[in-house]
Amino acid sequence: MMREKLVNLFLFLLLPVTALAAFALDEPFIITLATKAAILALAGVGLNIALGLGGLVSFGHAAFFGIGGYAMGILAAHAQSYTPIMESPFLIEGTKSMPVIWLVAIVVSGLAALLIGALSLRTSGVYFIMVTLAFGQMLFYFSISWPAYGGEDGLSIYVRNGFPGLNTLDPLTFFAITFAVLALVLLFAGRLARAPFGLGLSAARQNAERVEAVGLAPFRLRLVAFVISGAVTGLAGALFADLNRFVSPTMFSWQTSGEIMIFVILGGVGRLFGPVAGAALFILLEHVLGGLSEFWHIYLGLLLLLVVLFARGGMIGLVAGREVAHD
Repeated sequence: MMREKLVNLFLFLLLPVTALAAFALDEPFIITLATKAAILALAGVGLNIALGLGGLVSFGHAAFFGIGGYAMGILAAHAQSYTPIMESPFLIEGTKSMPVIWLVAIVVSGLAALLIGALSLRTSGVYFIMVTLAFGQMLFYFSISWPAYGGEDGLSIYVRNGFPGLNTLDPLTFFAITFAVLALVLLFAGRLARAPFGLGLSAARQNAERVEAVGLAPFRLRLVAFVISGAVTGLAGALFADLNRFVSPTMFSWQTSGEIMIFVILGGVGRLFGPVAGAALFILLEHVLGGLSEFWHIYLGLLLLLVVLFARGGMIGLVAGREVAHD
């Protein structure tokens, strides 16, 4: 237990130390990589709430990632063009305020997760996987055929959104914002796992019949977890779009869903800092191996295969030496 806490502390400090070192060396690109890792880790934390706690193997979490991204893109695009999103019956204008955009991304992604979860959670196993995948692909093709916001060419945002009192165009400042969000969500996820809700959800994952016998509703537990998971992933999507100042249908693609799942599996399913380890390792491999070959995903696939076969607790489980992640 103590070893895993030390590993978690190391992972928590890894990104800010990397960003500060890059700032000292005047390497803004490395700060951007650390920011990207923090945002992708946030998306992984969102999926891990559903997958790690609830045992819900969702292959459509790119739907919420993309919704969050497009929520940011649409609001910011209308703000920069000074045109309202809707004039009647209510006047809805765009905005460049990060807190407002985050709130909209969380609410819209959570509502989408509520709808998708209410339908998909009536199934289980491979059927659940395919239903979530289907919803993600539906949104992918919808975004391609949405010419008002770029269609398959995507939508560019020319000015980064603002946060009160901070210069968000500064790479280190933007990293600090994203890392603070990640830290708060990690704190929330950790407390959620130890709360009665999290314990009930974990019990429903292991034996739904016994949970139902004591008066709890497994369906409701899973649906709430799915909504929270979708909302967190949507927040990550909004931050990712803000980082790139660009949104495109690829945010909805099944490849994006697969990458988010890879973060969780590499780090360790059900482990609080698993997505942080997985996302950091993914970005490192992309940066190092991507410069050597465009087929660097082959090495990623090999690493994923080794983790699945020989490190069932993920990279954190391998280092910490503990198999069980749901204590």
